[in-house]
Amino acid sequence: MFDIMPALMRDGPLRVFFYSNESDPREPPHVHVIAGRDEAKFWLTPEVSMAYNDGLKPKLLSRALRLVEENRAEFEEAWHEYFA
Repeated sequence: MFDIMPALMRDGPLRVFFYSNESDPREPPHVHVIAGRDEAKFWLTPEVSMAYNDGLKPKLLSRALRLVEENRAEFEEAWHEYFA
């Protein structure tokens, strides 16, 4: 399963990744953040915004959002390099 989920970063219980088998046509750049079985999705452009949250508690969701905001440029670059 993890071979289709390139990991970008880990921070405590949070893991940031994107799916390598994105739909066609591909969605705009985004990342997924998981902690256990809980997951949130964040758009990277035009600015970081949450697409959905499936179970992350408010404290972890806030931490995930901050993590994505602080590393947006790096995540977006990795997205474009991977899907080029």
